[in-house]
Amino acid sequence: MPLEPLVCPDTTTRVSSVLNRDVKQFGKKHMFDTSEETCWNSDQGTCQWVTLDFPCPVKVSQLHIQFQGGFSSRLCTLEGCRAGEELVKISELYPQDSHAMQISFWGVEETVLDKLKITFESSTDFFGRIVVYHLGVLGERL
Repeated sequence: MPLEPLVCPDTTTRVSSVLNRDVKQFGKKHMFDTSEETCWNSDQGTCQWVTLDFPCPVKVSQLHIQFQGGFSSRLCTLEGCRAGEELVKISELYPQDSHAMQISFWGVEETVLDKLKITFESSTDFFGRIVVYHLGVLGERL
């Protein structure tokens, strides 16, 4: 079965922070707008994160992420759960500090989720800021 984008208008997205609280210029919606000119820019601080609450259960197979070089994460922790349950660790990813699109696959057998949390554990930026131009979550809707 082909993979499909799992983030849709009914997906509830939350982020840890937005640079200077300027959601118009740096808000979370810019991770999903497919524009190369816009991005989500976190404020400073350690452990920035993004959560995705899907409208229906999903099986996630791939994560596509494009950081701004110099504002990427050395370690991303992925956690997920079913509705009403506690988050559990799924995987750790070690992205490159680059502006290139990075695609991560992980071998989680048949993990069904309603919620996904991506925690950016350590930023390459001295102040802990994270800049994401694109975030794609691919898999299968159930």
